[in-house]
Amino acid sequence: MGPLEELGGAIAQIAEKVGPSTVGIGNRWRGGSGVVAAEGKVLTNAHNLHGDEVHVYFADGREADASVLGIDADNDLAVLGVDTGSAGALAWAEDTAVSVGTPVVALGNPAGAGARVTFGFVSGVGRAFRGPRGRRIGGSLEHTAPLMPGSSGGPLVNVAGELLGINTNRLGSGFYLAIPADASLRGRVDALGRGETPSRRHLGVGLAPAHVARRLRRAVGLSERDGLLVREVEDDSPASRAGIAEGDLIVAAGGREVTSADDLFDVLGAAGEGAFDVTLVRGDEERKVTVGA
Repeated sequence: MGPLEELGGAIAQIAEKVGPSTVGIGNRWRGGSGVVAAEGKVLTNAHNLHGDEVHVYFADGREADASVLGIDADNDLAVLGVDTGSAGALAWAEDTAVSVGTPVVALGNPAGAGARVTFGFVSGVGRAFRGPRGRRIGGSLEHTAPLMPGSSGGPLVNVAGELLGINTNRLGSGFYLAIPADASLRGRVDALGRGETPSRRHLGVGLAPAHVARRLRRAVGLSERDGLLVREVEDDSPASRAGIAEGDLIVAAGGREVTSADDLFDVLGAAGEGAFDVTLVRGDEERKVTVGA
């Protein structure tokens, strides 16, 4: 037997071992994948959920409705409560220290359309990406195992079929990101499974980055300023109650200049439950508003 046959046989064994623990989330047209994390519990990405009703498809053809036990949108994680039947929990890797060149296998069941199993290598560690609410998620594994649309939330495993990460983000050009299945993730998953959904302060705005803000202001004849352009404001949000409006340019918050979304998230974290000031530029007029507790 040649090396390619041996590799194919190893991937087939992993598929047989891990496939039953890999589920589809959503429906046939919209959704993602997930992994059985414990009896009665499925781990997936928060961005796979659309409303309170969640449908889960198992590898053996069984389907079941699930409830959301806990969701952490900022870190793109959610734990569902569902009758997992004979689908066993996937074992977590004891050694999660991986490096560039580590072989990995990615699995998905895109919205219940059938299992997909691919092979690749770790191409980078400590990568970062933006979660559904724009917060930076760091420490991710970058790999080259191809993923179909709808595979996010599925497992990334080692050659022993043990969980190394949760596939989450497609970079394009053949690269993908996974949230590492380390002790921190295990703790967060356990907490979500107990219904302990984390609460983080938010402003309630959609933002355009500084370079977009400069270009748009220049296009309409306004002076260039560094800041974040408010593209939308959620109804009854802290931003709307403070008087922040679409088209405003946020240039400072909490006494510090704001030139990136990370700056604003840092201010929100430091403010805790207290009030803080936000400096805006509306047109060419600078004004200050207070975001309440």
